[in-house]
Amino acid sequence: MPIYRGKQLDGMRAAGALARDILLASARQCQPGKTTGEVDAFAADMMRERGCTSAFLNYKQANNPTPFPGNICISVNDEIVHGIGGPRRIQPGDIVKIDVGIHYNGWVGDNALTVPVGDIGPERERLLRATEDALHIAIDYAREGVMLGDLCASVERHVVGLGFSVVEQFVGHGVGKKLHEPPQVPNYRPSNNRPRLRAGMILAIEPMVNQFGKGVRVLDDNWTVVTADGGASSHFEHTVLITKDEPEILTWRERAMTAQSSAA
Repeated sequence: MPIYRGKQLDGMRAAGALARDILLASARQCQPGKTTGEVDAFAADMMRERGCTSAFLNYKQANNPTPFPGNICISVNDEIVHGIGGPRRIQPGDIVKIDVGIHYNGWVGDNALTVPVGDIGPERERLLRATEDALHIAIDYAREGVMLGDLCASVERHVVGLGFSVVEQFVGHGVGKKLHEPPQVPNYRPSNNRPRLRAGMILAIEPMVNQFGKGVRVLDDNWTVVTADGGASSHFEHTVLITKDEPEILTWRERAMTAQSSAA
């Protein structure tokens, strides 16, 4: 497992902060009437202005003949992850998942959030709050000496207890020089509880939570992942550094949803 130290961490902090800034600015573009393609173009322009490049554009996935065509992932309602910007217009009541990954001076920043567009109703609000709460619960486990499996299990325990389900086919990951590095970080307890977390490990922790069942399918574009039952899905992500003390969130931002209980 990669371990990063010293000036390497300064590079990751800079990449994380820039990815955060682009994520938040792109999220503010998610207004009724705007197309998802316009949001993607906005993010691409900001990347050029800030001297970084998309970590997603033209990304190649094993057993997938289609390189990813978007600059960011933008997924609406029942779309879980890997949505592609296009002509779809954002509507009041939508929940829009924005996932931004960048390369900056040889380092990767990766983060995501779910944007409520206007009044999304109490059940979708509860879904978003549960997902963001689960992310921060998992981050609290991101400490030296903790088994990775315990961190992963904390996500599923929280959201299933609230009547939701976690996506199993897509997971978080290590991140640093590359977008995807070991270890995988699922949102459920893996069969192997290892590794034990060490200072200098950097994890992209990203709960993906479905309103109803955990089943998924991939659309004909070979990328967009949707819920099998048409229910809504929520996604939040941070890049987190394991230290000797408190976890350090390299993509830190204010909470999107209120910090009140997810059961409210």
